[in-house]
Amino acid sequence: MRVTSAAFLGFCVSSVLLATGICALGQSPSPSPGSEDFARYAMKLRESKLLKMEPLLSVPATTRPSFNGFAGRYPWKTNIVTEVFWIGEPATGSRSAWDPEWERHYGGPDNPKASARHDYILNNFTPKLNPFYCSLPYNDVEDGTTKPEAPLVIRWFKEAYKKYGESVCQYRWVEIRNHSGQACYAQWSDCGPFGPDQWQYVFGNKPPASNSQHGAALGVSPAIRDFLGLSQMDVTSWKFADFKDVPPGPWSYYGDNNDFVIDARRNSERVVSRPAGDDGAPTVISQH
Repeated sequence: MRVTSAAFLGFCVSSVLLATGICALGQSPSPSPGSEDFARYAMKLRESKLLKMEPLLSVPATTRPSFNGFAGRYPWKTNIVTEVFWIGEPATGSRSAWDPEWERHYGGPDNPKASARHDYILNNFTPKLNPFYCSLPYNDVEDGTTKPEAPLVIRWFKEAYKKYGESVCQYRWVEIRNHSGQACYAQWSDCGPFGPDQWQYVFGNKPPASNSQHGAALGVSPAIRDFLGLSQMDVTSWKFADFKDVPPGPWSYYGDNNDFVIDARRNSERVVSRPAGDDGAPTVISQH
């Protein structure tokens, strides 16, 4: 569904008015919703405030020399305590923050034992979702509604927004690097390890909140663990990545939610017109 500029502006303005704890909107009292000046006030608010509300994200001053290209659209989060989790583990169950039937959609529990795995997937079934998944402690929706800060702090919000109450974070690509700088790519598929409200850390400059797991602020799947050679509790660095910047790798092989798989399926088919005199319906011809 395409979102019109007017609809998106209306949602963003409403979010600004609701997100009173994010930043000061000035001292002038807002007019009542029924006043004839409201539209003019909303446009003025957008011009003077909304365009300046994109969070100021800076690249950490201390980086590892092996990390090339730290500058860019998304900043690195360095030295983040990282823990391994998996679909179907007792602590998290069979559902994710965005998918109540995550385990079923995956094909079953993602057994982390080395003896049950090969080439980053399980021995007993081929995953129906990308086995390179991760979790971050933020959810942009709550009880079916989009959180008011979401359009202000999520850099890709406008380009990804489809409808109110639908996440723009689910399946977003993330680049993760181990202590030696080796890179892995994963899709954001759950909220954790602790809490769904740490937008200041996930999208801003604030450090992760303290917790009982030594401040763990990134969860990674067994496939990521194996690719990067991580222990159950380790330290990594991560940043968001646009799909166009994600190179092919073992993270591109599996999953109905995987952009690589989706593109491959789309490119394997072409639509041609039926000959004149037929019913005019298109015929899908597979290309092999």
